[in-house]
Amino acid sequence: MRNYRRITVKIGSNVLTRPDGTLDTTRVSALVDQIAELRKAGIEVIVISSGAVACGRSELRNLDTSRLDDVERRQLFSGVGQAKLINRYYDLFREHGITVGQVLTLKESFATRRHYLNQRNCMLTMIDHGVIPIVNENDTVSVTELMFTDNDELSGLVAAMLDCEALVILSNIDGIYDGDPSLPDSKVIEQVDPGRDLSEYLRKEKSGFGRGGMTTKYRISRQVSGEGIEVIIANGKRENILTRILLGEGEKALCTRFAPSSEPTSSLKRWIAHSEGFTKGRILLDRNAEEAVKSENAVSVLPVGVTSVEGDFERDDLVRIVSADSGSVLGVGRIAYSSDEAREVAGKRGLKPMIHYDYLYVNNLNQ
Repeated sequence: MRNYRRITVKIGSNVLTRPDGTLDTTRVSALVDQIAELRKAGIEVIVISSGAVACGRSELRNLDTSRLDDVERRQLFSGVGQAKLINRYYDLFREHGITVGQVLTLKESFATRRHYLNQRNCMLTMIDHGVIPIVNENDTVSVTELMFTDNDELSGLVAAMLDCEALVILSNIDGIYDGDPSLPDSKVIEQVDPGRDLSEYLRKEKSGFGRGGMTTKYRISRQVSGEGIEVIIANGKRENILTRILLGEGEKALCTRFAPSSEPTSSLKRWIAHSEGFTKGRILLDRNAEEAVKSENAVSVLPVGVTSVEGDFERDDLVRIVSADSGSVLGVGRIAYSSDEAREVAGKRGLKPMIHYDYLYVNNLNQ
């Protein structure tokens, strides 16, 4: 059993809601008790909590919302529910002598390095003063195209941003199965070593009240574990699940553990890795440059290997690095040229890198 210093715990909607979509206060209380035990063991905890929409739905169950579209309904429920949810956490943690603070964020708040560091410093200040950050997306002002895929994506970003040793994703299933979870001969895959591909075992559909599914959890788990952070997918409805998987207390719990890479990624590269959604353009590489970037050696993207430049961007913007042959995304990087400058030097030798290795994140997933 590892000794953890700091972890992120993501609690999904399907853990916190009853079958009718309302908040399961008994389950919230049980999870708070377990997080308090982790704190007593000296572990710093950041909580990524869904459930605001469920709280709002409970509060407004008699309100006619048939005239609202999905985004408007979500904004209404979350606006009412977020206040109720944080008050619930506040009261429950106070019984353990623990103070919590609310952090509501938006996807675009991670788009620039300055905003990213502002959020990081905010949460680190809370942690340093014994306050548990309760983080959620601010659904009251989010719109569909600017929302996180779900809180799995947000939790991976926060775990990387705060240099956590582990990310625990609590869902309503024990982990990733080697077959259909409803069949008796299917078993949970308990250990996933770096580089192992489990995509053949994933079902594509979503379930319950969450926006994501196991495919998203798997994608985030591979990315975050590749950055040097252990990822654990477990069933948040199981009794004492957190203390069992993190402290080794009681009966062993079923879960899927993604072993962390032995070569952790720097903080700057972690930000770049999670910022693909904010890229401003694309740099297409020829076959030689593609092979160089994909190799184990540390290489920069040089103008000579660039076949074309797409989009409009400024110096220091983030861009995708793409294979000219296959069209697959190889990585993301912060570029040292504007789009006009990049087009002018593409294919030329003897010039400074378009993307220096220190500002290049090479994707370790199959795309």
